[in-house]
Amino acid sequence: MPRLALIALVGSWFLGGVPAAAAQQAAPQVYVLQIDGPLTQASAEYLDRGLAIAERAGAVVVLELDTPGGSIDVLNRMVQSIRGSTVPVVVYVAPAGAIAGSAGTIVVLAGHAAAMAPETAIGAASPVGGQGEDLGQTESAKIREILKATARTLAAWRGEPALRLAQATIDEAAAASAQEALDARMIDAIAGNLDDLFRQLDGRTVTVAGAPTVLHLALAQAEPVPPTFVERLLQALTNPNLVFLLLSLGLQALLIELSHPGAWVPGFIGVVALSLGAYGLGILPVNWFGLVFLAAALGLFVLDVKAPTHGALTAAGLGSFILGALILFNSPGTPSFQRVSVPLVVAMGALTAGLFAVLLSLVVRAQRRPVEVGAPALVGRIGEVRQRVAPLGQIQVAGELWAAEIDPHDAPIEPGQLVEVTGVDGLRLRIRPWDRKTG
Repeated sequence: MPRLALIALVGSWFLGGVPAAAAQQAAPQVYVLQIDGPLTQASAEYLDRGLAIAERAGAVVVLELDTPGGSIDVLNRMVQSIRGSTVPVVVYVAPAGAIAGSAGTIVVLAGHAAAMAPETAIGAASPVGGQGEDLGQTESAKIREILKATARTLAAWRGEPALRLAQATIDEAAAASAQEALDARMIDAIAGNLDDLFRQLDGRTVTVAGAPTVLHLALAQAEPVPPTFVERLLQALTNPNLVFLLLSLGLQALLIELSHPGAWVPGFIGVVALSLGAYGLGILPVNWFGLVFLAAALGLFVLDVKAPTHGALTAAGLGSFILGALILFNSPGTPSFQRVSVPLVVAMGALTAGLFAVLLSLVVRAQRRPVEVGAPALVGRIGEVRQRVAPLGQIQVAGELWAAEIDPHDAPIEPGQLVEVTGVDGLRLRIRPWDRKTG
């Protein structure tokens, strides 16, 4: 035995870094996911990817949540992902000022453990329609009962107060502060940061995939799982102001392409911007009738470029553009956080009108400009005599040789001298000597 102890001591002396590394590897791993904004399909994809990473590593997942809610379809998918996870998922409403509104309330209940930061809120989970409007009585009752059944299933183990509060968030659109949610046992802790969260939940037993699991979080190493570029982009497209900007820029780029055929760059930018904007429209609660006015605005702008009316059609297009944008995004019943900024709409409308006023002026100027091709376009040009003009000869002007003549009473003009074209007589140019000094 002493010999074995000596061998172990010598081995640990030579491999001094191994025990520290082993201790570091033994520290529990926590993957932190952050969802900030409406719950969308991009949010669900991000959650699924984070859970898959955590399951491969056998790590705990902390889902930091700050959301006004989302659709029923996305909610069901996220709840299924969390409840089907083989690793513990802690839903943490953070930072201070964050909310878990509407569908976010059910996501919090779906967590194997739940916590909130101070000064956060949860609730107001009454269902609304895809356009943010109140649902019909029958449809509302169906969805409400489904949500209540889901809430009862998820909150049953938390006790009667939690059940009452969960159902009140759906029936009465009730909301609760972090302390009120903790008092009702809807959540397990109020934590100011991740370290505080780990300290409070350390040693707690949760049920994961039907089996009790103890959370060992005292020495946990938090590792963020950032969204990919595509996930960030798709999530950003839930911002109505960004979607409106994309639609506006896409519209302007396409109109530039239509007024200058062959300039493929504006057309490409327009198609990309409109495609991204269309994706955002598919997520946001919008009134599709607004697209009729936006299409009318496009038509009016194009007509004014092709058949100028001194700005009348551009003015009408501006009004149609602003009206269409407000109908599209700001219809009655749309939640305030999903409304587009009215000053932004007016500013973009004015910018669009200004752009096409410039295009219109260029078109009118081009139509009024005299033809500048052939011999008449050479009047006033300076050329060089190639063959003596006395009174006939040849000059080179605009890169071409032309027959030229002077008045028979004028002195001959020798080769190499500069002359000015004063007129055109058929295919012959009338010229006179030109002096660099006098012009």
